[in-house]
Amino acid sequence: MAEQDHVYLEYKGKRLVRCGSELYYGSMGDPEVVYMQLSGKSEVGGINVATKVRLYRMVTDESVPVMQRIKKTAEKPNLFEALDLAHAWIGFKN
Repeated sequence: MAEQDHVYLEYKGKRLVRCGSELYYGSMGDPEVVYMQLSGKSEVGGINVATKVRLYRMVTDESVPVMQRIKKTAEKPNLFEALDLAHAWIGFKN
């Protein structure tokens, strides 16, 4: 399946891709993305809810060494606050 055949979730106009407990906010074709790790969770009404989200603002240039790609880090207590910060970091660019 070609990339354009996929339907991606979006948050405030930017792509949101999830794989297990990891999320990427933005497109790998953009200069930067935000990588999020859902590192804590609790059950609320039978649904798992994130209680700890680590965020990493990263450049997508593969010629940059991995550890130098990380420009900012943060931790938030829930996914909404994490997405809100991710949007503040990269959402207003481009």
